[in-house]
Amino acid sequence: MFFLFSSTTVAQTPSPAPSGPTNITAILEKAGQFTTLIRLMKSTQESDQINTQLNNSNQGLTVFAPPDNAFANLKAGALNSLSDQQKVQLVQFHIIPNFLSMSSFQTVSNPLRTQAGNSADGEFPLNVTTSGNQVNITTGVNTATVANTIFTDGQLVVYQVDQVLLPLDLFGTAAAPAPAPSKPDKDVPAKAPAGSKEDASADASGATIATVSVSLVLIAAISLKL
Repeated sequence: MFFLFSSTTVAQTPSPAPSGPTNITAILEKAGQFTTLIRLMKSTQESDQINTQLNNSNQGLTVFAPPDNAFANLKAGALNSLSDQQKVQLVQFHIIPNFLSMSSFQTVSNPLRTQAGNSADGEFPLNVTTSGNQVNITTGVNTATVANTIFTDGQLVVYQVDQVLLPLDLFGTAAAPAPAPSKPDKDVPAKAPAGSKEDASADASGATIATVSVSLVLIAAISLKL
């Protein structure tokens, strides 16, 4: 019974929206534990962009929201090392420019296009895989799991994810390790140059043989005369 309950937590009833126009930061504040994401959204002005889009058009949005402990698990200095533009792209990477219900994850086409840019060029790929009720999101750097639905109203849906979605373009471009030095070719004995010790030895041996031959000829000639 516990297994059945835990496997369906992603479909739990989301919290009601704050009164007034749709406000993404108010939704996250009401849900709690999203302080870092709220701060990023405000500093990059992405929260204003989201609210303007939702309140002035019929276009839907899907937002993946990592909680504070997901940001705390990042490598030390990961956020501070990003430029202002890269922080904008990081937030935008968590936003899909259409409404995706939980059931639509079963049939969605990969890669998903995010607000950060076209995923076809390999810079901001986002792929979804499902297993039963579990939804996993792969970035090429890490894989996050959709934990539950924070908010949905048919136009905006906010899902809590257990990890910060790390774009390949920002976190997957570490310099490749330097190639190992190539092994030296097997030593091949070089031929001795002309006039080398080997040639001198050969010449000396030849001279000795010639001297012995001349001596034998002289001895033979003297013997014949005698």
